[in-house]
Amino acid sequence: MIPFSVLDLAPVTEGSDATQAFANTLDLARHAERLGYQRYWLAEHHNMPGIASAATAVLIGHVAGGTRTIRVGAGGIMLPNHAPLQVAEQFGTLASLHPGRIDLGLGRAPGTDQATARALRRYFDGADTFPQDVVELLHYFEPAQPGQAVRAVPGAGIEVPVWLLGSSLFSAQLSARLGLPFAFASHFAPDSMDEALALYRREFQPSARLQQPHAMLALNVIAADSDAQARYLFTTQQQAFVNLRRGRPGLIPPPIDDIESFWEPHEKLGVERALACSVVGAADGVEQGIRAFIERHRPDELLLTANVYEHAARVRSFEISAQVRERLG
Repeated sequence: MIPFSVLDLAPVTEGSDATQAFANTLDLARHAERLGYQRYWLAEHHNMPGIASAATAVLIGHVAGGTRTIRVGAGGIMLPNHAPLQVAEQFGTLASLHPGRIDLGLGRAPGTDQATARALRRYFDGADTFPQDVVELLHYFEPAQPGQAVRAVPGAGIEVPVWLLGSSLFSAQLSARLGLPFAFASHFAPDSMDEALALYRREFQPSARLQQPHAMLALNVIAADSDAQARYLFTTQQQAFVNLRRGRPGLIPPPIDDIESFWEPHEKLGVERALACSVVGAADGVEQGIRAFIERHRPDELLLTANVYEHAARVRSFEISAQVRERLG
């Protein structure tokens, strides 16, 4: 069976705060480790009240320090917001503290709105040079050469797997050209998924880092002890998407009984399209949904995410998904 991994945004729910969000993240990571998940990734977002993973490298260190075996990484670092050298130093440090357990996924988007991107200072200068910045960053992880003027300390000569993330053909093509593993953001932007996968696999060029293409697809999985309970939990994510589209991102809302009374018809269509790669239900339905997704798209790995309001219910969702993985295997 292909590996299952976890994508976490360190959600801050209504009535809670970042301190509790970080405690929940570490608790979920420990459960994921016990349940046999391959990786635990955290994503860089800014100016989002409901997402506490803005200082992504710091949070990765917290999670890696509180677990023992699971790989921990970024899904991802939005590289145009940062100087490549600084990212290499941060992840060289993490990989030195936690050898063999740190992943670095890189994205090209700002991870925020335009006003915040301007406040980050670097994004609008860095987005167009993303391919060059990726190459520069990869260079910093190579062994330092005599006379090399700038090196990452720590970072040089340290093995840090680097992934490219994306929701378009751009990152698929760049991943293929550089011989890197590729993760597609199908959990919120599935439109180009099949085309991007085909392009990546067709144009992949083996590299010192990777000999065969390796594609990971993100999938929303909301699992519960009944179909009705799972659909109820899923309304949290549906509300959050509508609030974001309305320009009012906020804390993660509790689920509601009647989602139809919450959204307008055009909002419903938009959310259903964005969240088309979602499996929601009890164990049997989740198994059927994941099996169908794998058979259709043939990913090398699945990255599961579950935006669930109550922490215990989120943990339970990942427990059921792990049981499904065992049955599929």
